[in-house]
Amino acid sequence: MSKDPATLLREHGVQVTAQRLATLRAVSGRPHGTADAIAEDVRGDIGAISRQAVYDALGMLVEQGLIRRIQPARSPALYEDRVDDNHHHLICRTCGKTVDVDCAVGETPCLTAAADSGFLIDEAEVIYWGTCPGCSAAASGVGD
Repeated sequence: MSKDPATLLREHGVQVTAQRLATLRAVSGRPHGTADAIAEDVRGDIGAISRQAVYDALGMLVEQGLIRRIQPARSPALYEDRVDDNHHHLICRTCGKTVDVDCAVGETPCLTAAADSGFLIDEAEVIYWGTCPGCSAAASGVGD
């Protein structure tokens, strides 16, 4: 997050509260974090806060376009503050590590579907699944 969180909230017409600021900072500090992990970080930042208050703040921040919610299949939702582009994700099946992946090539290659069924496509969400280098090395015994 390049801007001050309070300024960012104000620019989006969102009332600045300690909970919202802490949640925004937590998402920025833990890209691809789950709501529970973010709640833990928020508690470490401002003290006692209910899980529901963090969920409410996350939902509002997503609704306002300040953060992005990613919902991988069979996994809890993940949150990130990289919202200014159309990028994708790589997720390790073994450890759950999640990293950003830029679109393949060109201006909007991910927005050109083979068949659009008449839809006006404005966003694509792709998740690549595999095994990260650390888990691959551990599985093959490299480094033992």
